[in-house]
Amino acid sequence: MGIFPSRVKNFYRCPVRKHRLIVSIFARYMHNKPFVLWPRRICISLFFFFFGFIFATWASRIPAIQQQLKLSDATLGLVLLGMPVGSFLALPLSGVAIPKYGSRFMLIVSALMYCAVLGCIGATQNTALLTFSLFLFGASGNVLNISVNSQAIALEALYGRTIISSFHGIWSVAGLVAAFIANIFIAKGASVWHHFLVTSLVAAMACVACAPLLLKDEPAATTKRPFFTRPGKSLVVLGTIAFCSFICQGAMFDWSGIYFKEIVTRNPAVIGYGYTAFMISMTGARFVTDWLHNRIGFRKIITLCGFLITGGLIISIVFPSLFGATAGFFLTGIGVSPAVPLVFSAAGKFKEMPTPVAIAAVSSIGMIGLLIGPPVVGFVAGLTTLKMSFLLLSLFGIVIAVVAARGQLEE
Repeated sequence: MGIFPSRVKNFYRCPVRKHRLIVSIFARYMHNKPFVLWPRRICISLFFFFFGFIFATWASRIPAIQQQLKLSDATLGLVLLGMPVGSFLALPLSGVAIPKYGSRFMLIVSALMYCAVLGCIGATQNTALLTFSLFLFGASGNVLNISVNSQAIALEALYGRTIISSFHGIWSVAGLVAAFIANIFIAKGASVWHHFLVTSLVAAMACVACAPLLLKDEPAATTKRPFFTRPGKSLVVLGTIAFCSFICQGAMFDWSGIYFKEIVTRNPAVIGYGYTAFMISMTGARFVTDWLHNRIGFRKIITLCGFLITGGLIISIVFPSLFGATAGFFLTGIGVSPAVPLVFSAAGKFKEMPTPVAIAAVSSIGMIGLLIGPPVVGFVAGLTTLKMSFLLLSLFGIVIAVVAARGQLEE
């Protein structure tokens, strides 16, 4: 006797049966949604990657641009205000243009514009042009943000489960990769112009190559919509969660290093530990958020995240040692990370308005938090102490937990 039973031998000797087996296996895989949709997912992931990569590339060369244009700290602060202003003013435009022309078309246009503006920023030689370029950078970035999230939510609907947080995790990973590559450019003595030009060209070519695989969505029927959309109660709840999360996130971006320098340690070699811990935990948590959300639901995970934000910030205040503050910022990063992608996903499920309009409405509320968060921390720190500012931030975590637990939401 051979190794295989006679029936198995006869099966593989019969070409008809073997052909049917291959066809059945192929058909099974073709009806498997992840197998069919993975090219689309990779394509949208690349748009998220280059979105985060371009933004982090710009941020990595801010000190060089300041030195190149000889800007004071006060002048730089005013110049940097151009980006959030452009982003905020583009919100109602995104809510009108994306439903009208489709997220696929607007994503391609805004991505190419985002790449082009990065190159313009590197070539600017005066303050006025830099401010205007940052205004366009913020505006195109906002349209890109809402368009690519609309694509992600549409793909999520085809999967039948939450996958949007993994896209935001890729955005965060792109920031880390961009920072690493920026260090290489800086070490080689490359100018800001050459750095930005290479990055924008590579990103633009990747976006053009991926464009055919984007999901095709039909433009919404032509109806008169108000330029500013008034969100309903459920969207206000989601916007409040985004608002509180953005306040904490923006404050951590701008003040974590200063907190370590003034409160935790005077050693310049470890001042960045808190920010690094925050970014690593925020990035890593986004890759497990979808799995967790599909098992325990929106309310529980957002409530938990609110308590993590509060707990992490209080730990960093009560135990301002290197280990204690780093651990506290690590927990804060975990708490901040799921809010924005899950809020966008929840907003996209509302039937009362198109997905881009719902995302724009929630973003309008959340963006206010991103704008006022860092200045509020500075203002409170000036009146009291930086510890008191971080104690105030911890209260927003409690607000997130209470709103998620008791707010009017449709899951």
